[in-house]
Amino acid sequence: MKIQRTVEEAIVLLRKRLCDPDFIFSLFSDSPDSNYSKLKFIVSSSVTEACNNSILLLGPRGCGKNAVLDLVLEDLLKEYPDMISVIKLNGLLHCDDNCALKEIARQLCIEHELMFSKMASSDDNSQFMIAMLRECGLAHKTVVFVLDEFDLFAQGKQRLLYSLLDAMQSVSSQAVVIGISCRLDADQLLEKRVRSRFSHRKLLFLPPQKDDLQRLLKHILLLPTDSTLPHDYVTDFNSRISNIIADKKFNEIIDKLTDADCTVSNFVRFLFSAVCCIDSKSGYMTLENFKSALSTVQRQPKLDCLKDCSILELYIMVCIRRLEFKEQESYNFNSVMKEYKTIYDSVQNVDNYSRNVCLRAFEHLLDRQLIEFADRGHNQCIEFRSVKLLISPAELHQGLKSNRSCPAILQKLMNQEAKFVANG
Repeated sequence: MKIQRTVEEAIVLLRKRLCDPDFIFSLFSDSPDSNYSKLKFIVSSSVTEACNNSILLLGPRGCGKNAVLDLVLEDLLKEYPDMISVIKLNGLLHCDDNCALKEIARQLCIEHELMFSKMASSDDNSQFMIAMLRECGLAHKTVVFVLDEFDLFAQGKQRLLYSLLDAMQSVSSQAVVIGISCRLDADQLLEKRVRSRFSHRKLLFLPPQKDDLQRLLKHILLLPTDSTLPHDYVTDFNSRISNIIADKKFNEIIDKLTDADCTVSNFVRFLFSAVCCIDSKSGYMTLENFKSALSTVQRQPKLDCLKDCSILELYIMVCIRRLEFKEQESYNFNSVMKEYKTIYDSVQNVDNYSRNVCLRAFEHLLDRQLIEFADRGHNQCIEFRSVKLLISPAELHQGLKSNRSCPAILQKLMNQEAKFVANG
């Protein structure tokens, strides 16, 4: 029972880490060249020197733009508790100018303990925002506006952005506008009058490199030696994690994961799945935990479709793959049927389906987008139109293995092809 409690405590600790963006991204906050350090310097200098600033945080989803910003704001609110006020908007909710101004007014009223009027007009809310910026400037308080999905605010007449950036031109106002967007050209969407008032500062967030992922692995998975967990268990657990990280097979798993999606958020989801796979009896992470996590995290809609395919549909796809392997430039339903007959004549226990049944299965594969037409001959019959396979040989081979009703002959044919390719 004591060992089980120890294991549960370790799993809870790891899950808390994985659910805490501050802990995850604190690893990248030490370097002076990190986006955390650069962003903190810009915002803190705006607060201490009483100057206005605007900056864009750009990069793909899942690279930590919001997490790093939250970490910066949390630290600055601790350092300057009475000098910062944060207003957050999201383009998915507040891209309409009237709605955005109303939300700004509402948050400003909550922040400064004022009565908010739901009946106020858009002009009233705009004037209220300008007045509050002036009052905050006189009180040496910086208002930080966070505009998530910034590119959505750059649609239409951009009245909100103009009003906000124009108000910041006043000496008496004190504010920072931070835009967050996945579009690298977000600043090019701005109108000329808005762009002329923007500071043109940009921070680019990129997916972490392989070395950064190695550091992140150790940062998250290695248990602290100063915790309440037994010292022997912590030492053994950390030793096993280090051995797994050094394993070539583990690096292959990481390569497969990052080939599809190398963002921090995807990597954290992968680690969370691996932690959830820990055997409560042994209490240690194994390579199998990470293999299971990879299959859980990776999106494989085509493989899922292959699990539900009929035997005849599997035959048709294998026939198409054999035609590709033979380097046949183009093929259609008739070509596939000839290949199917070749297999039927060479193997005695292959089922013999009628042409009409095969055509229906062929059409079903088209509907499920496992194959598609390679030409634009809309007036031609389906039997004569060229097609192409939309899944790779590796996916087809794996799909045949995962399909319980798949005949052994199909797997044998794919294995023969794989051996031929391997031998060169």
